[in-house]
Amino acid sequence: MIIGAEMEEQERLEGLKSAHIREMQNRNVRVSARIEDFLEIIVELEDIHGEARVSDIASNLAISRPTVVRMLGRMAKEGWIEKIPYRPVKLCPKGRQHAEWMRERHSILFSFLRLLGVEETTSHHETEGIEHHLSESTVRRIENLIKRLEQ
Repeated sequence: MIIGAEMEEQERLEGLKSAHIREMQNRNVRVSARIEDFLEIIVELEDIHGEARVSDIASNLAISRPTVVRMLGRMAKEGWIEKIPYRPVKLCPKGRQHAEWMRERHSILFSFLRLLGVEETTSHHETEGIEHHLSESTVRRIENLIKRLEQ
């Protein structure tokens, strides 16, 4: 019995190591959660108000305007947005495409949590907590599971 428990502990340790290595390798490929937070707000502001102003982004993310300006500069350099000083920002095609994927991902994960019986507000909050950490293939598998369970 001890051998089994020790083996299980070793497997957990190997799993943690493997996950850490994968995370380090994907760090350069995966979009940061912070950029995703900005993209989410920008796409919503554009869709609701037709534009995304620095002050509105700051207000919705509950951060300072100088912090927003710094991040928008980074996002413009990386091709997520078009940024002209003193003008609202606009999503570039790359930013719009990723933002649309994020909406879809949020909807899938929210539906999954609701299917599990998690209360609506809690589902929204917890979706925000986990959505940045799941690969597209994992989200698609959850989507397929939802479809099967709803049949």
